[in-house]
Amino acid sequence: MTISPALPKELTQLVLDNLREIPDFPEPGVLFRDITPLLSNGEAFANLIDGLAAHYRGHIDAVAGLESRGFILAAPLAVHLGIGMVIVRKAGKLPGPVLGVDYELEYGTARMELRPETVEEGSRVLVIDDVLATGGTAAASIDLLEQAGAKVESICMLLELAGLGGREKLAGRDIDSVVVFESA
Repeated sequence: MTISPALPKELTQLVLDNLREIPDFPEPGVLFRDITPLLSNGEAFANLIDGLAAHYRGHIDAVAGLESRGFILAAPLAVHLGIGMVIVRKAGKLPGPVLGVDYELEYGTARMELRPETVEEGSRVLVIDDVLATGGTAAASIDLLEQAGAKVESICMLLELAGLGGREKLAGRDIDSVVVFESA
């Protein structure tokens, strides 16, 4: 299912113009893509949120922000659209009762949780986060939202690191990535 055409190319250029690349961080051989210049540029950040709001307006009833940088994107987007925000957090950060889903990491497992009463039955939800890499966090979060009764309408990622399997892990889902990097 497709909500609407791909995100506007202007949003891609906006993010690229406000992105800093840091080689060998957090370890040698890794190229870290830092979104803090985008967040600290008030006009650029506002333009990003305006563009996302225009794209999703009328198609969603809530925005689910994934811990932690997804919160930074979800909150202003939800406010701009006049809809609620659902918080999906790492284990142990929300007071109970919570729904939780464990997922596999390269060396172990992690857990995402949400408060089920924050999700309205049948609501159309946009899942938003800063980076799509392996897709584990997003897949666990989608599972949680659907257990709570939401319909995950689309997934929006600021950056996507293609080749790490995230898109494949979320196969069959609508994924809008503002910027896609072909190599991690």
